[in-house]
Amino acid sequence: MDMPLLIIIAFWLSLAMSGAWAIQRVTGLSGWIDTIWSFAVGVGGIIAALFTHGDPDRRVAILVIVAAWALRLSSHIGSRTRGAGEDPRYAKFIEEWGESASSRLFFFLQIQALAAFILVLAIYMAATNEAPFPRILDLVGIIIAVLALAGEAISDMQLSRFRKTPQAKTEVCETGLWRYSRHPNYFFEWMFWCCWVLFAASPSIASWLSLLAPLLMYWLLVHVSGIPPLEDHMLRSRGQKFRALQRRVNAFFPGPRRQDIHPEGELK
Repeated sequence: MDMPLLIIIAFWLSLAMSGAWAIQRVTGLSGWIDTIWSFAVGVGGIIAALFTHGDPDRRVAILVIVAAWALRLSSHIGSRTRGAGEDPRYAKFIEEWGESASSRLFFFLQIQALAAFILVLAIYMAATNEAPFPRILDLVGIIIAVLALAGEAISDMQLSRFRKTPQAKTEVCETGLWRYSRHPNYFFEWMFWCCWVLFAASPSIASWLSLLAPLLMYWLLVHVSGIPPLEDHMLRSRGQKFRALQRRVNAFFPGPRRQDIHPEGELK
């Protein structure tokens, strides 16, 4: 492993999240944090693809995929942040932290930099793979990446359209992909990070480090900073309507809708 390159990437991610902290403190808009995080991960992945010594064709494919992911996600979150208020997830954290919010937010964002490094490490492991490109695993990885990028983009577009309707003030989104998962955008984001395991697969034991990316992303989205705080906010703002949605729609993995059974035992 190229330790100097990994140290440079780690330093870049830490610096970027320090900048995100400063911007949040000045603007009061935490959405810029996720915008900068997405961009920083993309730049870290591009650096990994450019300066490693794996198969050149695979590195080009990796660079294109990472750049497409970073540009789409950072531009989407940035656009959403410009037209909206404070992110309810971060707002809740900052309120709970009280007078120590500034220092705790800085520490929290450095933890995000560490998480970003683990994700970029998976890209690095894929870029260092010297096996001739393309293999069957590479082609499957490309298909997964394309489907994930498309699925997340469609999910975000459908939610954006719903938020512009009068119903968005009191109802919950159940259009398109949102009929089959309460968080299809999160599912496709996790799916995207699964592709790096296939790109990195090789006889080297170190290639197994790429598994950390989908494992970490699943844990973060499902158990930490994704679904739990967002659904807590939705329960406070939508109450029984969101509880009914929880009963009939899967939280993460898309699947068949269930009949809504009310507490009184009636089907809806």
